[in-house]
Amino acid sequence: MDHTSVASQSQAHIDVQSKTDDFFSRFKIATLMHRCGVRKHHGHNVRSLTKAIFTLPFLGKNFFRGIVLNNELPFGKDAAYDLLKGESYNWRRLLLSLGRRLFGVFNRLTSDERESVLILDDSPYDRSRSKKVELLSRIWDHSTGRFLKGFRMLTICWSDGISCLPMDFALLSSSDAKKRLCDSQKALDKRCCAYQRRKEATEKATTHLETMVKRILSTGVSAKYLLMNSWFTMPATVVTLARHINVIGMVKKSARIHYTFNGQALDVKAIYRRIRKRRGRAKILASANVMLKDAVATKLVFVRDKRKKDWLALLSTDTDLNDEEIVRIYGKRWDIGVFFKMAKQHLKLAKEIQCRDYDALIAHTTIVFMRYMFLAYQCRMETDHRTFGDLFYACCEEVADISFMEALYRILTLAAEQLKQLGTFCEKTATAFFDAIMDTALQCIGLSKNKVEIA
Repeated sequence: MDHTSVASQSQAHIDVQSKTDDFFSRFKIATLMHRCGVRKHHGHNVRSLTKAIFTLPFLGKNFFRGIVLNNELPFGKDAAYDLLKGESYNWRRLLLSLGRRLFGVFNRLTSDERESVLILDDSPYDRSRSKKVELLSRIWDHSTGRFLKGFRMLTICWSDGISCLPMDFALLSSSDAKKRLCDSQKALDKRCCAYQRRKEATEKATTHLETMVKRILSTGVSAKYLLMNSWFTMPATVVTLARHINVIGMVKKSARIHYTFNGQALDVKAIYRRIRKRRGRAKILASANVMLKDAVATKLVFVRDKRKKDWLALLSTDTDLNDEEIVRIYGKRWDIGVFFKMAKQHLKLAKEIQCRDYDALIAHTTIVFMRYMFLAYQCRMETDHRTFGDLFYACCEEVADISFMEALYRILTLAAEQLKQLGTFCEKTATAFFDAIMDTALQCIGLSKNKVEIA
C-alpha cells in the first residue's frame, strides 16, 4: 500500500471521528444515556465505549477486529461486552429520546403541507447459524416463504418523505413455547428492564402496537397517518390504533375478514364485485365507504396491480382524503424497506456481533438504529438547502449592505471584463464611458439628497 492511500485512509478516519463527535455533542447523547440508565459503574465512561462500537462500520471494521483485537483502545473487550449486557439499561428509551431530538430538527425543515407519517413493519432478525442464543425461535420469513431461526423485529419509523427515523422496535421471539429453541436462563429482578424485555419478547406482535404508537406520540412526535402492510391491517387492530392516529394500510384478500358495506357484512372481494369500476386503464379502479366493527368509518380504495392482472385494496380511516391522496401517502411506506436493507447490508445488523445474551442483541440493535439516524442527519444537513440558514442570512446581510454606487461599480467592472474577452476592446473609450456613467450617477444621487434635505 502506497503512502497516498494510507494518508487518504487516515484522513477518512479523522473525518468520521469528527462528524461522530459533532453528532454525539450536538444531540447530547451522553446525557440521554445517563437519563436512560446507561451509566458508568466502574472503569471507562459509557460515551467512549458506545462511540467506539458506533463507528465500526464507518471505519470498515467488525466487532471482533475493531474491539476484541484492537490493542489501541483504552479499554478491553470485557468493558464493551458489559456495556451491551447491562440489565438495567433502557436502550429503547434511548433510541426514542434521540429520535425525538432529531425529529425536532427535521420538522423545522418540513413544510406544514407535507404529511409526516409513522410506518409500521416487521423484518426477520436472522440468526440461522446460532444454537444457544437466548430466546432463539423459529419464525416465518414472508419474503422467502420458509421458517428460519432468529427473531421478528417489529419496528416503527417516522418519515416526512425525505428522511426516515427509527423510533421504536421490539425484538420478538415466538409466543408459542414449542417454537422457542432456547429459553431464558437468567435470574432477573422483575422490576428491571431486562425482565420486561424478555416478557415482551414472548407476547404476540399485535399486543405491542398500541403501546408503541402511544409511546412515540406522547414524546411530542407529530404524524398524521400510520402506514401498515396487510399483515397488520386487520379490523380489530385498525379500530384500536384509530383512537390515536389515522391509519392507512393494505388490505388482505381473505374471506374471513368482513366489512360492513350497505348494511351487509362482506369480505373485500365481494365488495369489489358489487361496486362500479372506472372505465379504461385507470390506475385507481374504484372506492367504497365501509364500517369496521360497526364503530369506525373507513374508505376502501381499489388500485390496479401492475405486476399482474389483478387489483390491490387500500384502507384509510380518514374518509375525507380523496383516492389519489390515499395512494400517494401509502407510497411513503417504501422508506422503511430502504431502512431495513440499509441496516442489514451496510450497518451490520445481526452480523457484526455474535452475542448469545438477549440484552446484548437489544443494545446492538439500538446502536445500529442510531447509526442510521446519524446517516439520515448527515444526508439532510448536506443536501437540504434550508439547513444553510446562517449562510443564507449572511448573504442577505451582505446584499443589504451594498450601496447603489457599489453595486453599479461591480456591474461595470464585470462588463469591462467581458469586453476584454471579446478582443475588440478600446480601453480609453470604455474607461471614459464608464466614468461618465459614474459621474452622472453621483450627480443624480447628490441632487436627490439635496432635495430631501430642502424638503
